[in-house]
Amino acid sequence: MNWNMKKIVSLLCGVMLLSPALLAQDVQMADTLRSEGKIYVLVAIIVVILVGLITFLFFTDRKISRLEKQINQKK
Repeated sequence: MNWNMKKIVSLLCGVMLLSPALLAQDVQMADTLRSEGKIYVLVAIIVVILVGLITFLFFTDRKISRLEKQINQKK
């Protein structure tokens, strides 16, 4: 196993050991947001940000592909 693979495996093991401890905690903030109906606003904001990032990456990739084609045609 190379060094990067060992690093990834140790990180995954650490996350697997840590996640049950995090799930066992009582999350008061989430309960408060849910009871006040604000959790939906939070989820909507997160979805809008993710859709915006994905759209940005998609159009940036298309522009880069177009520029690569123009460079290859000039050669």
